[in-house]
Amino acid sequence: MESLKEWATIVSALENGDQTVLLRKGGILDVTSGFRIESKKFLLFPTQEHQEYNHIKPQFHKYLEQVKSNPPKNGFNRITSYAEILAEIDISVEETIKKLSSFHIWSDSYINERRNWKPENPMKVMFLKVYKIPELSIPLKSEYQGCKSWININEEITEGKTVLSNTEIESKLDEFKEIVN
Repeated sequence: MESLKEWATIVSALENGDQTVLLRKGGILDVTSGFRIESKKFLLFPTQEHQEYNHIKPQFHKYLEQVKSNPPKNGFNRITSYAEILAEIDISVEETIKKLSSFHIWSDSYINERRNWKPENPMKVMFLKVYKIPELSIPLKSEYQGCKSWININEEITEGKTVLSNTEIESKLDEFKEIVN
């Protein structure tokens, strides 16, 4: 199954319902035109790189503290969720990106840093429905390494339980669409 590499801190926020969108530009090894969606349904592959307190709003530092205090076993990664994209849009307008602040835990300074990397490329914004699954312990392979967004993990997954109720998802999705349209 396709897997999207994302900070473990962000995966925790997604799994707890404190984040419902991802804003991406792509990794250094991704295509020059920017981030591309390779699958509408994918595993969330937690990564340990690049996570810093100043990249996260202070009220959500707890997620980074949890990640740092409970790393995966050496040579393995833990996958505990998957996501489905319910809406996506490319956004270049700073004001629109700012209006999405309640949908994620990143700090304004980090969002600006990401916007300024390859400024000719828009931010890809994806609204997600997240599902928790029983923990999978995945051996880390060399092809999973590097600053690329997508990797393929040959694992069967069980049906997950949604993090937010359908009513909560619909309400947040309506609010999201109102902002971006």
